[in-house]
Amino acid sequence: MTIAVNVSPVQIRRDDLPGRVRQVLRKTGLPAAALELEITESLMMGEDTQALETLSALKAIGIKLAIDDFGTGYSNLAYLKRFNVDRLKIDQSFVRNIDSKPDAAAIVNAVIVMGRQLGLNTLAEGVETEAERDALRTAGCDDIQGYLLGKPMPAEAIDALLKAPPRA
Repeated sequence: MTIAVNVSPVQIRRDDLPGRVRQVLRKTGLPAAALELEITESLMMGEDTQALETLSALKAIGIKLAIDDFGTGYSNLAYLKRFNVDRLKIDQSFVRNIDSKPDAAAIVNAVIVMGRQLGLNTLAEGVETEAERDALRTAGCDDIQGYLLGKPMPAEAIDALLKAPPRA
């Protein structure tokens, strides 16, 4: 199981983020490989060497990086290699009604194929129906998240869910 955490550009630019992350990992016992930090496309724009250094330090710890809401920002594809991301998160605006909107399906398929060719995992956000899940599965999307799998819940319920035996 991977724990995904959204991180703002302001947090990325703080010098102490890698140290704070190490501290949280030690305190919680979560393996670094089970933590995925989600960054926005806007962070990747420009020549922000501090952000690049921070992301490199986080990757050195063993953390995964994902681009959240991919395709809704500036989508400069050159930055995919520069920032060494692991996953593209396909925005829910493309996922919504993928089974009935050919233009949405084309965009989702293009991102999935591009991700596969670049060795990146793909995750579709906002999956709410079985038809959307099935279309994404057919397209080869690696993972999904959304109300189809579960609604927001209190921390205690998440704790119980994580401690429960895996479903078959």
